[in-house]
Amino acid sequence: MRRVSESAVRRLSLYLRFLEEFEAKGIETVSSEALAARGGTTSAQVRKDLSFFGSFGKRGLGYPVRDLARRLRDILGLKRSYRVVIVGAGKIGSALAQYRGFGQRGFHIAAVYDSDPAKVGLEWDGQVVRDVSHLERDLEREPMDIAIVSTPAGAAQEVTDRLVRAGIKAILNFAPVHLRVPPGVIVRNVNMALELEALSYALRNR
Repeated sequence: MRRVSESAVRRLSLYLRFLEEFEAKGIETVSSEALAARGGTTSAQVRKDLSFFGSFGKRGLGYPVRDLARRLRDILGLKRSYRVVIVGAGKIGSALAQYRGFGQRGFHIAAVYDSDPAKVGLEWDGQVVRDVSHLERDLEREPMDIAIVSTPAGAAQEVTDRLVRAGIKAILNFAPVHLRVPPGVIVRNVNMALELEALSYALRNR
């Protein structure tokens, strides 16, 4: 299979959400033009994105909504569930731990950690914040699939090193710092300042 860009994968996620909305409305088929209109792209881009993974739909008839949604869930790895650990129980960590949309997608927050004694022991939606000093011991007993790092910048690399040593292979980073990881470990960065700057640029140059 050819290498698929991150932007194409993001669009697949958007297409899936649109398909689920169409399915909820009882719509059985959808055209590439309709998906493109919802996603702010072109019908040619929709067809190109889907062509990476095989043949979908029939020319002139559109895509069967339920079948395409099912295949996109499979492509995106959403037919299984993932155990997620959050390290950093500040405002971002707290919001993420209590966001119920993750569970609906198969991402189950299984543990939350922090180093602040004032936060350790707090309970969020049934999850008790644990002491980060127990991180390696707990992960050996309760393996996780994905880690979310939402610590201050100064602690993020050390936490990441510990997570990697504990076997974590996928990290979503909310800390405003570049993380160094060995080959085979995937890091996705969420930098809200960069996103706001992109919006600022768009407003200035619209």
